[in-house]
Amino acid sequence: MIERYTRPEMKELWSEENRYKSWLEVEILADEAWAELGEIPKEDVQKIRENASFDITRILEIEQQTKHDVVAFTRAVSESLGDEKKWVHYGLTSTDVVDTAYGYQLKQVNDVLRKDLQQLLEVIGEKAKEHKYTVTMGRTHGVHAEPTTFGLKLALWYSEMKRHIERFEHAAKGVEAGKISGAVGTFANIPTFVEKYVCEKLGTRPQEISTQVLPRDLHAEYLSSIALIATSVEKFATEIRGLQKSETREVEEGFAKGQKGSSAMPHKRNPIGSENMAGLARVIRGHMVTAYENVSLWHERDISHSSAERIILPDSTTLLNYMLNRFSNIVRNLTVFPENMKRNMDATLGLIYSQRVLLKLIDKGLSREEAYDLVQPKTAVAWDEQTAFRPLLEEDEKIMSILSTEDIEEAFDYNYHLRNVDEIFERVGLD
Repeated sequence: MIERYTRPEMKELWSEENRYKSWLEVEILADEAWAELGEIPKEDVQKIRENASFDITRILEIEQQTKHDVVAFTRAVSESLGDEKKWVHYGLTSTDVVDTAYGYQLKQVNDVLRKDLQQLLEVIGEKAKEHKYTVTMGRTHGVHAEPTTFGLKLALWYSEMKRHIERFEHAAKGVEAGKISGAVGTFANIPTFVEKYVCEKLGTRPQEISTQVLPRDLHAEYLSSIALIATSVEKFATEIRGLQKSETREVEEGFAKGQKGSSAMPHKRNPIGSENMAGLARVIRGHMVTAYENVSLWHERDISHSSAERIILPDSTTLLNYMLNRFSNIVRNLTVFPENMKRNMDATLGLIYSQRVLLKLIDKGLSREEAYDLVQPKTAVAWDEQTAFRPLLEEDEKIMSILSTEDIEEAFDYNYHLRNVDEIFERVGLD
């Protein structure tokens, strides 16, 4: 991933250095397992543990000749050892090392993403509680519907993130796996104990059955989870973008001192962070499609998935790490304008209370059709002539023969729409 969207922790985890360190750890642990079985001298394994090393430049140099990265790696490591080098890669096939190390790397990556997800959940939760009763306009189809609260909008995000964390945990455990089962998964040249030993030491799980590779549906599910998280962040960001429009201005991304919004227009304050989220989510969703394409491999394995995974796994996780941290800051520093929210509610001249009037009439004995046909013409006049809805009702003799002034007053009280906010917050886990 380009530096612009790469945070230091992910850069380190996906570095060539860490990849080869992970490979080396798998190789050494496999030898330790062989030694536990009495197949390799323990003193030789100790020498390998103490002396085995690699030089990336040397690996790449050897690969120019071998055209095989794992062979180049094992030969470079062997150059750092004495006679004990014969045990390097003993009984293993390349993907025993690569896939098992991938699982170990992904475990490290997932530990970072777990913290990122929890951070965003907490930031959203705090902002939701802060604006629990901040009344705002609920919109459907982009049109004013009925009052809600800004806190409820955020509580919805909070609930969504909780589901993502559950899904991610399941998918993450799927890829935090290893396989040391040989060329076609039969353990023909290596005992099952080696796989169990290595995975236990790495903190991963042995895959119950594999071929030469781990089943790629695991990785497709993992990328699906990542893509879905990114898509929700995009959804949240899109809401911010919509509410920051000049004619709405109910929220605004933080704008730092010295920040510039446009090279041409000095007044501009654009929701660039939220727009950035939308763009990066598109990239991650594209990687998800590639992960699905990687599931169908020939027979016990081909390497068509390999080149793609060298891109999509580091890039998707790196982008998600960036997105989660940046969006946490966006939510944390979000400016909210409650007065603008109330102003916008009034822009539709009281029409947002039409359902309350409708229900009041039904409560008084009218059929739904009769009530609807009484109210709708008044809403049309209010909207077409841009005049207040309430006086039109109060001037209608038929309506006022059914409803009292108190009924009208109650129908136009936005607090009525907020009476279940506490219970909803409790259901979400934000009480």
